[in-house]
Amino acid sequence: MRILHTMLRVVNLEQSLAFYTGVLGMKLLRRTDYPEGKFTLAFVGFGDETQGAVIELTHNWGVTEYEMGNAFGHIAIEVENACAACEKIKLLGGKVVREAGPMQHGSTVIAFVEDPDGYKIELIQKK
Repeated sequence: MRILHTMLRVVNLEQSLAFYTGVLGMKLLRRTDYPEGKFTLAFVGFGDETQGAVIELTHNWGVTEYEMGNAFGHIAIEVENACAACEKIKLLGGKVVREAGPMQHGSTVIAFVEDPDGYKIELIQKK
């Protein structure tokens, strides 16, 4: 068994794709419209989905808002340098909600960014 993907519902698919590909540097792996179901699925990731987990962005046509639950935490991404990653993300128009620094009660360097729908992405500096 292995993890295939995490699905996130997004309001504006183009804006979300711009964030995940343009700001975070992922690739659009595949995108499929389902006119009869009135939704689009777009899969993004850093590599081929046969080799690692990816993110499924689900856009339900006509939906203009989602209620953010309190059970979901975040998606984590490993980065070489969390400070440099935050600076690059800000330059590309991304939103940093917690600057890079040691995690509370530990020494691992982390930061948090937020996608256009408010989902949190944790950046964990490679040790």
